[in-house]
Amino acid sequence: MDDRAVFTAIVFVLTSGCAWRHLPATFGVTPPTAHRRFQEWTEAGLWARLHRAMLDRLGTAGERDCPLCGAPQPGNGVGGIARTNGGSRTAGSDR
Repeated sequence: MDDRAVFTAIVFVLTSGCAWRHLPATFGVTPPTAHRRFQEWTEAGLWARLHRAMLDRLGTAGERDCPLCGAPQPGNGVGGIARTNGGSRTAGSDR
């Protein structure tokens, strides 16, 4: 399985709000494969390393203008802050 296709499918799910089970077949990745890789990559710390690498790259290029961008975010990693039905902020994501 092509890592780039899996990565693209995962980013789609995380940014669109799409449920894993509704991942479009056009990504060429099955929902169980995308979800399994997401879990594996989360456990391996991939998302935190990617975040740090992007912040470092932006900082080196002088393009990081958010003083809090490097601050740890609440939550369990990728999910960050999610809104519940009541509008209150909670850690993590319910996807």
